Amino acid sequence: MTARMGTARLGPAERVAALERMAAQELDVAVIGGGVVGAGVALDATTRGLSVGLLEARDFASGTSSRSSKLIHGGLRYLEQLNFDLVREALQERSLLLQRIAPHLVRPVPFLFPLTHVGWERPYVGAGLMMYDSLGFSLGFTRGVPGHRHLSRKRALRLAPALRRTAFSGAVQYWDAQVDDARYVTTMLRTAATYGANVASRAQVVGFLREGERVTGVRVRDLEGGAELDVRARQVVNATGVWTDDIQELVGGRGQIHVRASKGVHLVVPRDRIHSLTGITLRTEKSVLFVIPWGRHWIIGTTDTRWDLDRAHPAASRSDIDYVLEHVNAVLSVPLTRDDVEGVYAGLRPLLSGESEETSKLSREHVVAHPVPGLVMVAGGKYTTYRVMARDAVDAVAHGLDQRVPRSCTDRIPLAGAEGYQALWNSRQRLAQSSGLHVARIEHLLQRYGSLIDEVLSLVEDDPSLALPLAGADDYLRAEIVYAATHEGARHLNDVLARRTHISIETFHRGLGVVEEAAELLAGPLGWDDEQVKREVEYYTKRVEAERLSQEQDTDQEADAIRLGAPEIVPVAGP
Repeated sequence: MTARMGTARLGPAERVAALERMAAQELDVAVIGGGVVGAGVALDATTRGLSVGLLEARDFASGTSSRSSKLIHGGLRYLEQLNFDLVREALQERSLLLQRIAPHLVRPVPFLFPLTHVGWERPYVGAGLMMYDSLGFSLGFTRGVPGHRHLSRKRALRLAPALRRTAFSGAVQYWDAQVDDARYVTTMLRTAATYGANVASRAQVVGFLREGERVTGVRVRDLEGGAELDVRARQVVNATGVWTDDIQELVGGRGQIHVRASKGVHLVVPRDRIHSLTGITLRTEKSVLFVIPWGRHWIIGTTDTRWDLDRAHPAASRSDIDYVLEHVNAVLSVPLTRDDVEGVYAGLRPLLSGESEETSKLSREHVVAHPVPGLVMVAGGKYTTYRVMARDAVDAVAHGLDQRVPRSCTDRIPLAGAEGYQALWNSRQRLAQSSGLHVARIEHLLQRYGSLIDEVLSLVEDDPSLALPLAGADDYLRAEIVYAATHEGARHLNDVLARRTHISIETFHRGLGVVEEAAELLAGPLGWDDEQVKREVEYYTKRVEAERLSQEQDTDQEADAIRLGAPEIVPVAGP
């Protein structure tokens, strides 16, 4: 599937049309939740020939799916827990994503694992990584990344001069993969829409339609226009992550799945603050800390602490930031300070919950349940295995439908922009010459849009001013801001600066340096008047101010109270 084959757009007109179609017909499946699992369910169901509608109360990927470590990985620590099946499954998915499903969005990344104990640690870690590599080969899959290798301290320092010589005795290098998590979700939703799914953000499910005990659809509030509509469906899938219990309460009672939220905090620092050619993996007493290469930046994280406060905007406290800095500085020759931190983000993992476990020990496996007729719930899991979760959920849907439903085929469905990507990458010099853009810009666009680059370049062709970079965030072209609104479902300024791009965490000004320019670019395609432009800028500014202030607080409770001081530009109804 390439841009030339008519990939669906998710612009304002398409959103209105999708809601109208959902209200006008009975669907086979209505999906609640526009994160990676909900998007995966929509794609899986529509490619099995089912009629599908997906509803998201906020922006696509606005919860957990835009606040991850942005890694596609098997989970080394699950080997220590002897959870070989989970690791094997995740590594098989990693191979699929790298080589077939999304080679333009998922790419290999190396990590150095510093060894701190002489004697036993090297054979222990080496044996684990040998198993990690071999599990990636299982069932005929190729790994898609190089195998691990052992390094002396001298050789490790050549790769990562930033490491303090006395902090480690040697190292092992291994490979995993990384992804732009929010972009992946948006691309998957566009792919689903191309195959016929109806997709709408800012459309909140506020209740269920029932016939006796059976769920027959959902009541939806269009948060942009205020209207309410009934969406009838033969099966409804709850794929809302950390909001799973809230949706269960809407249908009556907590049900069969209980989800606990665990907060993970990440810091973003400029690339020149850590001199290294490779990512770094560190053990902490509570979790694993990654130093992840991210363009002209490093992402450092994460923490793992229980979170029982606001789930839409989890707040990072001073304690969280100090924890990450303290642990990364334990191995760096030149320590980082708070002044080095460009961005901070906090996300919530939806962990399957017992009654009293610590969050770091809760399961990352997923579960699918059919608590009442007509309703399927899927929860748990991890980003890397979203496709398996979606497949299992649609299998449950198929069981509830009185018709024969084909098996999942998403292991063979490339996402929009994947087909033709490698050929375009090989031709990037020619693309640069024909477009008038520097080859570095073309590479940036190819790694964000793949073969959909044609659509972005056509905007530039129509308006050459869009070929200019944003003043204050020159990694991104002005065309990308417009494209986010016309093609990628962005409805508000925050959608663009926090998810379609990552300007909110990749600049010291947290996006405030581009807020006026970006709002003016969005005004045309989104139909904003001067008053709406002003509102968008004010809301975004208040959000950044509240986040900065929350990150100066010592406790979660204090940070949460400050962060909640910034209003939503489109309020969501409470549970």
